[in-house]
Amino acid sequence: MHDAENKLLGLRLAVAVDSSGCGGKKRKLHEGTRVPQNYQFCLDDKMFEFLRMREVMLKLDPKRQGLEDGKGLHLIHLLLISATAIDEKKLCLAADYLTDLFKNVSLNGDSIQRVAAYFADGLAARLLSRQSPFYSMIMKQPTPEEDFAAFTELYGASPYHQFAHFTANQAIIEAFEKEESYNNRTLHVIDFDVSYGFQWPSLIQSLSDKASSSKRIHLHITGFGRNSEELKENETRLVNFAKGCLNLDFKFEGFLTGTQPVCLKTKKNGTVAVNLMFYLHTLGSSSKIYETLKSVYSLNPSVVVLVEQEGSRNPKSFLSRFMESLHYFAAMFDSLDECLPADSLERLRIEKNQLGKEIKSMLNSDKDEQNHRRYERLESWKGRMESVGFKGFKLSSRSVSQAKLLLKINCHCSAAEFDHGAGGFKVFQRDSGRALSLGWQNRHLITASVWHCV
Repeated sequence: MHDAENKLLGLRLAVAVDSSGCGGKKRKLHEGTRVPQNYQFCLDDKMFEFLRMREVMLKLDPKRQGLEDGKGLHLIHLLLISATAIDEKKLCLAADYLTDLFKNVSLNGDSIQRVAAYFADGLAARLLSRQSPFYSMIMKQPTPEEDFAAFTELYGASPYHQFAHFTANQAIIEAFEKEESYNNRTLHVIDFDVSYGFQWPSLIQSLSDKASSSKRIHLHITGFGRNSEELKENETRLVNFAKGCLNLDFKFEGFLTGTQPVCLKTKKNGTVAVNLMFYLHTLGSSSKIYETLKSVYSLNPSVVVLVEQEGSRNPKSFLSRFMESLHYFAAMFDSLDECLPADSLERLRIEKNQLGKEIKSMLNSDKDEQNHRRYERLESWKGRMESVGFKGFKLSSRSVSQAKLLLKINCHCSAAEFDHGAGGFKVFQRDSGRALSLGWQNRHLITASVWHCV
């Protein structure tokens, strides 16, 4: 036996839950009750086996391996019964299922094998406590550099983020144009999650194209971010980009996430736009979302743009969260097959450091309060916005045309369609034209909506 395996066997696996399906008999282990030695050895042995199979899977030749016809359904079945066993706290049974899963999944296979590999990792992490070294190994986060690279590659390969950003920017520009007669040609954008700032160069360029030497435009972006270093990098990138745009006065101001938005200063009569781009779901609780929307309403913005993933992944119910996440990410992985070639290293990095990270975090969100997410459907977000006093309005024909053109330009590997058909990326007009969704086949992925204060 290899030294690494001896070391692995010598470590006690920390178990996350307290009952088991070993031997077909469910046994409740109360706090303070000593675990029977034969039970612990049985469980340790089974958990070691699925961890060993996971290592084998990770070391497979990166040559692409597809499943035989009908095997995809078997893989989905294994995922479902594994998740059910974990939810019912049948630990030994779940460990057996995970061993079978890791024999069949692959990070380099077809889309169902790849998405199943990350779900198997998320399920494996649920069998371990946060103190387990194997939990840390499975849930290891990408470095900031890896995260940035994966985001950049996804941005270039898929219309996912571009659709969100261009649709939001179009709504902001139209709000600015509507108030141009009295807003002193001033636009203040308040971005509650500026991320890497990729949304704003296209807005800067569009405003610069509208401006002239006699009619300069003033753009002020207030961005909230995760840390000071990232905010500084954003400022440097955007300021340098704006230097090449004539007749535009640009200012970027960064604040750490959590700063009270009521402290923000806005110019008199200027157009104020609030950008809620993949932000509200990160707040976790309904009360925090409500408080944030009330704060946004108090700013009396001219326009609020809301973009969120489509889904109903309630953090309180593991199985419902699992099922909804599986449907969603299966569509995302499938779409990447159409955007990038089979042997693409970019695809592997996107799936590992963006999508895979999110899958594992979602399945283990109840272990960490900070990782709670409230992914909800359009109807739920609509109810939340209206309860605070916002009213949705119909997106313009320019927004719709722009979305069509974006898919036509970007979807070089698939047939981009609009509203009808069965293949590729599609754009759906929803809620009587007050929302626009990007979908893969018939699955809505993200939805943009635009709001005014009543």
